[in-house]
Amino acid sequence: MTPLDPRSQILLKTLIERYIAEGQPVGSRALSRYSGLELSPATVRNVMSDLEEMGFIASPHTSAGRIPTPLGYRVFVDSLLTVQPLETARVQALKGQLMPDQPQRLLNSASQLLSGLTQFAGVVVAPRKEAVRIRQLEFISLSETRILLIIVTTAGDVQNRILLTRRAYSSSELSNAASYLNEHFAGLSFEEIRQRVQDELKQLRSDMTELMTAAVEAGSEAAEETATNYVISGETNLLDVEDLSSNMSRLRELFKLFEQKTGLMQLLDLSNRAQGVQIFIGGESGLAPLDGCSVVTAPYEADGRVVGSVGVIGPTRMAYDRVIPIVDITARLLSSALSANH
Repeated sequence: MTPLDPRSQILLKTLIERYIAEGQPVGSRALSRYSGLELSPATVRNVMSDLEEMGFIASPHTSAGRIPTPLGYRVFVDSLLTVQPLETARVQALKGQLMPDQPQRLLNSASQLLSGLTQFAGVVVAPRKEAVRIRQLEFISLSETRILLIIVTTAGDVQNRILLTRRAYSSSELSNAASYLNEHFAGLSFEEIRQRVQDELKQLRSDMTELMTAAVEAGSEAAEETATNYVISGETNLLDVEDLSSNMSRLRELFKLFEQKTGLMQLLDLSNRAQGVQIFIGGESGLAPLDGCSVVTAPYEADGRVVGSVGVIGPTRMAYDRVIPIVDITARLLSSALSANH
């Protein structure tokens, strides 16, 4: 990326700050007024034209002004932004809202705190649970091709899954299949079972293979759902964000992404492996529904070990100088509350 000279940096910073504050394309006259530089509008126009050529700003068709591109935001966030830390009194007030009495309530509070302070969606990834291990499996026939799989874990949780099969199974076949799985695989996680089942099923009667495989797949899915979870608050705040609400089909895609969880989980998992605050702008997330959004995340710890992450999802036109310290301090407060709780 071409390094920008100081004059271009100041004008780009001013343009992005004005655009974040007002939501309108910024013209050269406004820039010469707000930048503090003694430049004529003609000189400002030349610099703007260079910045546009480099891909940092763009001109909407209807206006003489310019708006930042995702690349412009990226340069702004990485090298031009001045972040103000939160005042001590504010931090103490936030600390009072994150009481370490119940871990799950703590995560809900952190998520609500993030959405309340930023007026965007706040998300907290819960610490990953230990792998689910099975104590017992049971099959119950519901109809000719529908079978209820009951999973009892070593932790005492019970999960039900419906399996769709190509043929009917007699109650003795179901009972034999359950006995086989319980005898050979009790105490193992579904990941371990899946690896062993591949080899062992080859030696079984092929007509039982379908049922066993379906059971292991369904069990793996159930285990995956309980292994990691996240709490999201304030999604409806995004309906009030003009930049997002003007495109309802994209907003629908975004809400679908929140429901499905998998894609967002992968993105937030990246944050767990990073140091400090991470910012994904628009397409950088790799998730199409987030093209018009930015995700600001930070990992949190329990007793010195990273166990999850917190984040804010909002439009690319957000006040990063406000949102970044809020995400950062929430991650730190959550870390100290969880560590105190252990």
